[in-house]
Amino acid sequence: MSELTEEDYGPLQGLIGVWRGDKGLDIAPDPEGSENNPYYETISYSACGNVTNAESQVLAAIYYRQIVKRKSNDGIFHDQTGYWMWDAARQLVIHALTIPRAVCVLAGGRYTESMTSAGDVIINVTAHIDDPDWSIIQAPVMQENAKTTDFSLSMTLGNGKLSYAQTTMVDIYGKAFEHTDQNELLLSS
Repeated sequence: MSELTEEDYGPLQGLIGVWRGDKGLDIAPDPEGSENNPYYETISYSACGNVTNAESQVLAAIYYRQIVKRKSNDGIFHDQTGYWMWDAARQLVIHALTIPRAVCVLAGGRYTESMTSAGDVIINVTAHIDDPDWSIIQAPVMQENAKTTDFSLSMTLGNGKLSYAQTTMVDIYGKAFEHTDQNELLLSS
C-alpha cells in the first residue's frame, strides 16, 4: 500500500484546535446514590498525520488532552488523554482513551454521514467490556471495586461548537450505575 501524502481526517477534521466549555454536568456514583458536579473544561486536539498499520490500514490520527475542573472548587477531577482516528477506507471512527484510574477504552463506530439540519457532524462510538473489537480494560482494583462495563459517546460538531453526551456504565457500591457527562464547548483557537 502506498503512503498517503495528505491526511484525510474525515468527520474529525473540525476537532483540531482548542475547545472550552463551562456548561458541563457530571452525574457520578456516590455511596448514597449519585452526586451532581457542574464543571468546565478545556480539550486540546492536535493533528498527528497518517499512521499505517500492517500495510493494510491507514489512520489519520488526532491526539487530545481533556482537563475537567469542578466549578465548586476549581479542582481537577478528570484528566483524560488519547487519540481520535479516522479510517477512511472502512468509514470507521476510532476513539482510544485513558484516564489515570488505570482504565483504558477503545471505542469505535461506523460513520454514516450523520449530520444535523444545520450541517453539523454527528459522531457515535461505543465500547463494551466483552466486545472483541471495541473494549474496555482496567486494573484489577477497578475490576473488583468500580468496574466499567460499557462506554458510549455521542458528539455533535460544527460551526465552532462541540457538544457531547457520554455514558459510562460502572458496577460500583454493589449496583450498576449510569455515570453521565455532557457539555457544550466553543472553539477558542
